[in-house]
Order: sequence, then C-alpha cells, then structure tokens
Amino acid sequence: MKKNVKLNGQLRLYVRWPLYLTVLLIGMNIWIFLISAQAGMVMAAFVAVYAVVAAVLYVSNKPMLYTELVSFATHYGQIQKNLLKELILPYALLTEEGKIIWMNRQFMEITGKGPEYSRSITTIFPELVKDVLPGDSQPETSVEFHYGTYDFRADMKRISMDEDMRGTHLVSTVEFEGSLIAIYLFDVTEINYYIRENQEQRMAAGLVYIDNYDEALENVEEVRTSLLVALIERKINKYFNAYDGIVRKLEKDRFFVVLKEKALAQIRDNKFDLLQDIKTVNIGNEMPITLSISIGTGGSSYMDCMEYARSAMDLALARGGDQAVVKAKDQITYYGGKTQQVEKNTRVKARVKAQALREIVESKDKVVVMGHKLQDADSFGAAIGIYRAAKTLNKKTYIVLNDVTTSVRPMLDLFNEINGEDHGIVIGSGQAREIVDRNTAVIVVDTNRPSYTECEDILSMTPTIVVFDHHRRGNEAINHAVLSYIEPNASSACEMVAEILQYFADNVRLKGGEADCMYAGMVIDTDNFVTKTGVRTFEAAAFLRRCGADVTRVRKMFRNDMAEYKARAESVRHAEVYRGFALSVCPGRGLESPTIVGAQAANELLNIIGVRASIVLTEYNGKIYVSARSIDEVNVQVIMERMGGGGHLNVAGAQLQCSLEEAMRQVRQTLDQMFEEGELE
Repeated sequence: MKKNVKLNGQLRLYVRWPLYLTVLLIGMNIWIFLISAQAGMVMAAFVAVYAVVAAVLYVSNKPMLYTELVSFATHYGQIQKNLLKELILPYALLTEEGKIIWMNRQFMEITGKGPEYSRSITTIFPELVKDVLPGDSQPETSVEFHYGTYDFRADMKRISMDEDMRGTHLVSTVEFEGSLIAIYLFDVTEINYYIRENQEQRMAAGLVYIDNYDEALENVEEVRTSLLVALIERKINKYFNAYDGIVRKLEKDRFFVVLKEKALAQIRDNKFDLLQDIKTVNIGNEMPITLSISIGTGGSSYMDCMEYARSAMDLALARGGDQAVVKAKDQITYYGGKTQQVEKNTRVKARVKAQALREIVESKDKVVVMGHKLQDADSFGAAIGIYRAAKTLNKKTYIVLNDVTTSVRPMLDLFNEINGEDHGIVIGSGQAREIVDRNTAVIVVDTNRPSYTECEDILSMTPTIVVFDHHRRGNEAINHAVLSYIEPNASSACEMVAEILQYFADNVRLKGGEADCMYAGMVIDTDNFVTKTGVRTFEAAAFLRRCGADVTRVRKMFRNDMAEYKARAESVRHAEVYRGFALSVCPGRGLESPTIVGAQAANELLNIIGVRASIVLTEYNGKIYVSARSIDEVNVQVIMERMGGGGHLNVAGAQLQCSLEEAMRQVRQTLDQMFEEGELE
C-alpha cells in the first residue's frame, strides 16, 4: 500500500509545512548570526530543537496518517459499494472483453445470476457482442434489445482506472493500467409499448380504382350490370371493414379508404389479397375485374398521407394497374402486378398528348431527342419519329446517340442516307450540352429514368422536358416533365410515337426509310408481333406500312453475323433450368453489341418446353446486363425490380456492378427469396 499510495495537493503541503518552516527559520538564523554572533548561537539552538521535533513528528505521524486515509477510503468505498449494490438501477462492471466482474442486486434479479457469475455478458444478452462494447474510438455506446418480457436499453461507458485515479486531489496510484466497462440497464418496455401503440393508431389514407370498369361492363347484360357493380363494392367494403377501415365511394370506379397503421401492417402481411379476390367476381363479365390500390402512410399530417396516396396511385396506374403501391415519405413498396395490362381501345389520350406536344414544340426554338443508354431499335426508331414531327414544324432537331450498337447501326446508316441534306442531326452528349438552353425542348423516349438516359445532364438545363415511354414507372423517374405520356400497355415506344404522329399535324409524312426504322422497333420489341401485341399495335403498324415501311428491308436490316449467331447458340447450349427458369451467360467477347445478343438468347430460351422464364447475363463495359423474358406465366418485371431494374411483365432487365459469378448468385438468391415469400409460384 505504501508503495502504491502518495499524498497529493493540499494534504501533502499540510503535512510537510513544519519542514518548510524549518528552512525559513534556518534562513532567519543566518541573518541574525550576521548581526550578532551571540544571538545567532542562541537562536541556532532553538532552531535545532524545532527541526528535530518536526522531523520526529513527521516520521512518526506519517504511517498513522496513511492508515487513517486508507481507513477513510475504505469506508468511503464501502459506502459507494453499498449504494451501487442497493441502487434500483441495474448496474454491472465488465472487463474490456465483456466478462462480468461485479453486478448489483437489481442486475442479479433481472438476469437471475448470482454474485459468483463471471462469464461473458453475451451469455446473458446475446445482442451485447464485443463489437458493440465501448472502445478507444467510441468510449460510450447504447444498445436496445429484448430480454424475456422486457425491452432494455443498455448504456455502456468505458472507464480508464489510471485516468480515474489521476483525477483525485488527495492520493494517486502508480504502476496501474487497464479499463473497465460500466453498464446500466434502463427498462424501456413501457415507452416502446406506447411508441408502438401510437404508431399503430396513426391514420393511413388510401385510394382504390377499378382499372377496367368500362371494359368489364361492356359485354354484361344490362340487368346484371347493377348486380356486378354491387358485388364489386361489397367486396371492397367487406375487405377493408374487416380491418376496421372506412370506405367511401368517390365516383363510379373510385373509392377513398381510411385505416390505421396496425391494419395496414396486417394487409401488407397478406400481400393485399383483395387484388386476387376481386377477380373471382363473375356474373357474365368476360373480363376479370382488376383493382389499383394506393396507400399513403408515414406523413406528418393527414394531408401528407393523402398526397402520398395520390402519388402512389399515379405510380400504380403508370405501371399498368392490378397492383397495390404503399408510399411513405422515403419508401415505396409494390404488391401484385402479375397480370397482363388491359389494352385501352380508345385513342383519346394519344390525341390529347399529340396536341400538347405540338404546342410545346411550337413554342421552342430547338428540339433535342434522346433515348436510353445503349439504344436499341425501339429507342432509336421512336427518336426518328419525334424528329420527323418536329421537322414538320420547321424546328432545329437533334438526336442524342453515343454508342452505336449493331441493332442501331443499319438504322442509323439508312437514316443518314435519306437525310443526307441535313448534317449534324445525330450528336453526342458533349454536343448536346452545348446545344441545350432554356429555349430547347428535350424529349425523352423509351425510358422514364433519368440515370438511364443518354445524357442526364441536359435534363437540368431546360425546364421543358417531355417523356414518352412504354415501361412501367419505378421509384426513379423524371418528375419535372411538363408532358409525360407513359403507357405500359403499349407494345413499344415506336407504337406510341406512331399514334402521336397521326394526330400531331395533317401534313406529317414519314419517309420510307424512317418508317422502316419505326417498324423495325416495333418488330424487335414485340418479337415479330408475338409479345404484348394488341389491336392498337397492328393499327400503328398499318400506319407505318402506309408511310412506306418495307417488311423485306426490315428483315434484312436485322440479320446477324456469324459470331453473334454462334454466341447466341452458346448461350442456349449452356443454359440450365433452375426452378423453372432458364439461366445462362452470354459470351460477349468479340461481339460489337453483346447485350443485344443476350436479349435475343433470352427470347430463344422461351421456346424450350418447361421453361417458364429466362434470365441471361451479359458482361459489357465493366457491367453485368441482365435480360429477363417470359411468355405469360411469370412477371419478370417484379424480379428485375428486386435487382434494381425494371421493365414489363414479359420483358425486363437490370444492370449490376459486380462479377458474373456474383450476378448469377444474386439471381438465384432473388428467385429463392421470392419463392419463399410466395411472390413466385
């Protein structure tokens, strides 16, 4: 103890004060001796006696003082220990590795352990692993966990014993190193209960639209129409009433819903089974009823929730309907969307959009058209159609094209040949940035994602953005477009533009080669008019044929060279079937446009019996391009959305930044997860 304890501060000065006074007296003695030797001799005797007495008292009292200090410290520590031991707050001391060295009574009662228990804290609370314990970089940490029937918050603090002892003003220790961890447990069970209760009682707003109200009632006998409508309304009311929700009819095919967060959680667990249940309503209607449901939740006010619901409904409708969309402040979740979209026979929307586009183009000096990166036939064909519409109004028009793929090259050569008098029509991203200003209309075709466009920068350089796309809208979208025409039930962007051209102006006349390019885009995207082909698709094709499109020229345009044909054959030969999905890798080395070949291979794999869908991976420019295809059994779009992509029910894709092996592992994991969740059957 004597070796490990020293006196500090005022106490040390107090004990040594007689010795310091002796030095002062010696100095005074010397001064008096210089004045009078006799007086100095007398005083020297008194100083000597004083010094001897002071030294004896110092030496004899020092052990007694240390004993008293140690006794005080012991009693003081005992009092502190008793206070901590009886403290109502659970408290314990751990080593740096998390081993328990001491617990107070409350801590022992909670854990059911005795004072002799000295194992790791992880054996009691598995959440308190070594990684969450405080360290040098983070001396204080806090962790919440569940233990038994209680919720606890553990506040932990690292205590350096050396620093703690140096902080005292009376005594200090030497030759001591190491730290302890103090842990306090706070019972937050009641707080968490009321937080959950408050969350569950919060209101969520919802909208329910009947997607195909007019189409479903079209062929129903008049006497059964009211009965069918009543059955639909009863299904909707009964469903939400079972979750303590309120339903009010706004229009003949629109409903407003209010429900609690607790009910919404249950509905989400059941994956909005109303979407499938409503299709069982059948009293003579040839077409099954489908719904679009949107829920707004997590807003700071009821108005915020309602705005979220409206925005979610726009997403649901833009994605083709027959699905539910739940939108919170910073999160969007999709449910359903597994059936083919219902084609609308009316072209009223196309006529309205065409007139709006004409007004926009007329008010601008220049028009810049661009599609998605690595443009395909549909993207470039649609851009050519918009180019011809703008040229009809005598506007300077440019098409942004960076990488020329094998599918676009013959179209580009044909376009340049028939428009030889106009130079500089097709430009790159650098030229586009120089051309675009606030008096330019930027028209985006075949994509609605900013990051997928050929030149994302120009979207912020002008307030006039127009979007024409046939892909389902995802979380990422061009939100500030002055005109947005997204039609998921269209077969291709070329089909949409062909309809627009018929209402754009009376004197719009495509050149034969331009009609070939647009017709080629439709042929490629519909797989020779097999996939996503409706009445309006053939009407658009008929319009292009009247404009001079030649089927033979289009067929010759897309013949493959031998290397691409062999690569496609290799993809098919090495494909494996996993849970009904044909998975393969397209060898892209030596190919000019391996992503196009990968997509073609995915289409080829659908011709194999037993294959429900196909997924082909292609490595190109440091990325993995995923092409997913199906006929009618599987919605590949929801699979690709899980992987950060999107597309259509039968045609979808994604881009991954990883190796081929990792990409294939992600594909398998995604399929496994979706099968376990019931998303795939």
